[in-house]
Amino acid sequence: MQSITRLPPTDGIDPAIGDLDGWVVTEGTPSMKTWVLHTATDGAMVSGIWECTVGSYHATYTAYEYVVLIAGRIVITPDGGTPVTVKAGDAFVVEKDFKGTWKIEENVRKHFDFVVG
Repeated sequence: MQSITRLPPTDGIDPAIGDLDGWVVTEGTPSMKTWVLHTATDGAMVSGIWECTVGSYHATYTAYEYVVLIAGRIVITPDGGTPVTVKAGDAFVVEKDFKGTWKIEENVRKHFDFVVG
């Protein structure tokens, strides 16, 4: 079995277009594109690229996510919590029980890794 997989560029791959499950628009008319570039053979991890235009969502997570923000700026506010601002070049983690608002202040492109379970 191959133990290293180089992720392909998004050029030439059709993205999934539409809001993710558990994400509800709360402000503006943001739109999402998601490129799933790799899924582990056991299904425990999914990697890819996500883009979103300016606006806000209330998000409910069911999986742990590691993110590297490639472009853009987001203010992420957990329900009842303190806002966290992330910008291009930042890396961060979202816990699988997260519920809160993602305010996309500048168009975003991120690399993500979801760990399921």
